[in-house]
Amino acid sequence: MSTYIFESNTEEETRRLANKLAILLSPGDVLTLEGDLGAGKTTFTKGLGAGLGVTRTINSPTFTIVKEYVGEIPLYHMDVYRLEDSEEDIGFDEYFNGDGITVVEWAQFIEEFLPAERLEIQIKRIDEHTRKIIFHPIGDHFDSVCKELYS
Repeated sequence: MSTYIFESNTEEETRRLANKLAILLSPGDVLTLEGDLGAGKTTFTKGLGAGLGVTRTINSPTFTIVKEYVGEIPLYHMDVYRLEDSEEDIGFDEYFNGDGITVVEWAQFIEEFLPAERLEIQIKRIDEHTRKIIFHPIGDHFDSVCKELYS
């Protein structure tokens, strides 16, 4: 599979990219989202939510592990950082095989629970404004999504 690299110079560009991605996704799709603090993970998720029709304010689920947002397609936003060194399964299958789109931050901590097919997204902070957003599709469906997004 290929890797797709996008550059964003503003928060609005990051939101627009995520918004365009949302339109190409299907219920049950899982995205992993990696990036340092302040890289733009929540900004990206806000754009994704807007594309899915979420009207509620999206913020990081750091203390709740999972936040659910109602939209045309539901959005499940997970921050599993607090599950490091834990074997706890909080019902991941219900989210991953459900009727919504799931975004997982700090996914390396629940690697054994992740579906085989997913879209891995890494956001790298280049400077105060510039971000490199790297899409690594795992599976034909996500490769097709990325090709469509990249064209």
